[in-house]
Amino acid sequence: MATVITRYTPQHKEEWDNFVRHSKNGTFLFHRDYMDYHRDRFTDCSLMFYKEGRLKALLPANIKHEENLLQSHGGLTYGGLVMNGDTRTTEVLEMFDALKEYMQKELDVKRLQYKPLPYIYNREPGDEPLYALFRHGAKITARTISTTIDNLYKPSFSEQRTRCIRKALKNGISCSVSHDTETFWSILTKTLAERHNCNPVHSAEEISKLKASFPDNIKLYTATKEESALAGVLVYEMPETVHFQYIAASPEGKEHGALDLLISYLIKDVYSEKRYIDFGISTEQGGTILNEGLIHQKEGFGGRAVVYDTYELDI
Repeated sequence: MATVITRYTPQHKEEWDNFVRHSKNGTFLFHRDYMDYHRDRFTDCSLMFYKEGRLKALLPANIKHEENLLQSHGGLTYGGLVMNGDTRTTEVLEMFDALKEYMQKELDVKRLQYKPLPYIYNREPGDEPLYALFRHGAKITARTISTTIDNLYKPSFSEQRTRCIRKALKNGISCSVSHDTETFWSILTKTLAERHNCNPVHSAEEISKLKASFPDNIKLYTATKEESALAGVLVYEMPETVHFQYIAASPEGKEHGALDLLISYLIKDVYSEKRYIDFGISTEQGGTILNEGLIHQKEGFGGRAVVYDTYELDI
């Protein structure tokens, strides 16, 4: 029986979220309450794949008619097919055949931009779509590099990071979970403006709403001295992996090694039982520019490279 594709509507929300919850590679970023926070910026075109009346996969996506493009998903760091544990390779090949036909006949677009989920976020092996992309002649058009710790191999810190941690302890800095998003956002916004001439992807209001919607997944940790926040890390928690979504320190925090102590605390005390700790990317312009200072700092905690790829396929 052929694969049948249905375009997502809000009436599908419960079915969609339940599938993500029980999938082999879905994260909370694919829940509709997360995806829809920026629905005003993207024209949603998420798709649901059925076979014999049973939901087999999801594709979080948006459409750009002016660019003749279906994107998976422009508002997320990664996307790609969300699958359940019994989805087989031949079924994924059929899904891509059905997707190409659907894009031509129903969406009238001829380009697919596909950002697969990096393997560190899978609960089970899930590279079937990568094989399907290869079979259909897709090309890698961007490759960004992230830095990730594999806790099966306990990382050792560089001497520079260790010195900064000792300095922070000597200065009486302590680390804990925090609910003061506004103060951290002020530090983060100033840091990004001064060092990169940009703003956070999320506003303070948006991240506060997302934290309220996903209290078990989005947490803020700060390093403080005399109750004054000097550094912070906003953490995204997944079943196997922790992602450091935002990292920042004030000038005083940098001087006292506050961020180094905080990251050490998260690695060694809070998330030592997680398989992976992902610091996020250190590249710009689709990976063509590497921030060597930033990646050097992350590698100083024992992290090594994981790539985030973007594929494009002409239909």
